[in-house]
Amino acid sequence: MIATDLDTAIAALRDLIEDAERIVPFTGAGISTESGIPDFRSPGGIWTQNRPIPFDEYVADVEARREAWRRRFNIDATFDAARPTRGHLALASLYKVGKAAAVVTQNIDNLHQVSGVAPQDVIELHGNTTYATCLDCARRYELGPIRESFEASGEEPPDCDCGGIIKTATISFGQAMPEEPMRRAQELAAACDLFLSVGSSLVVWPAAGIPLMAKRNGAKLVIINREPTELDEFADLVVRNDIGDVLAPFIRH
Repeated sequence: MIATDLDTAIAALRDLIEDAERIVPFTGAGISTESGIPDFRSPGGIWTQNRPIPFDEYVADVEARREAWRRRFNIDATFDAARPTRGHLALASLYKVGKAAAVVTQNIDNLHQVSGVAPQDVIELHGNTTYATCLDCARRYELGPIRESFEASGEEPPDCDCGGIIKTATISFGQAMPEEPMRRAQELAAACDLFLSVGSSLVVWPAAGIPLMAKRNGAKLVIINREPTELDEFADLVVRNDIGDVLAPFIRH
């Protein structure tokens, strides 16, 4: 069913949520645009302005690392100013009342944690850009001191005390997907009775296969996204209205 208007969409979604016992929210960049964070593929999106730097290039080329850190610090103000959207708050409400045990996200902005979902229950498939880690020893680094050192040194990319390369804790093109988050996401999808895909274009694999896993295991599938996706034909409900407008009625204060 493709909901043709906002009221129809909200009513249909409410019925599905009320009937469900185990909901898995799965989010993409679209849920965060209301906070001022641009998505990746749309006109004006991050990837239309800068070519992504693949993981192997980042590791092999100091200039690639230098450029990656320049880009990251150029968007500091955007991420610092971002606050959870109505969509984030609605999904946090489902979590807090026990309808959803966790949130699976392709996003790297930390907004689900800020919205009230416990960090251990935010399953980040593509990592997190609000801190950095060493690629060798996995030591965590905060970005503030890294930026100070980067600017004071004439843009020298940071290295770990162990000699390893430091990178934002995100998953770049060509970098292995994190095994534990993928395993947890797949287990949740296989056991849920309602899967909510919110703001994801569903084109990045293997993450895009998770909604299909839920559907094939008997869950109802809802896709809320501005643009059509390749999985719309498999969904029980497709909503193309504004995400915040659709989910705002589900916020519990």
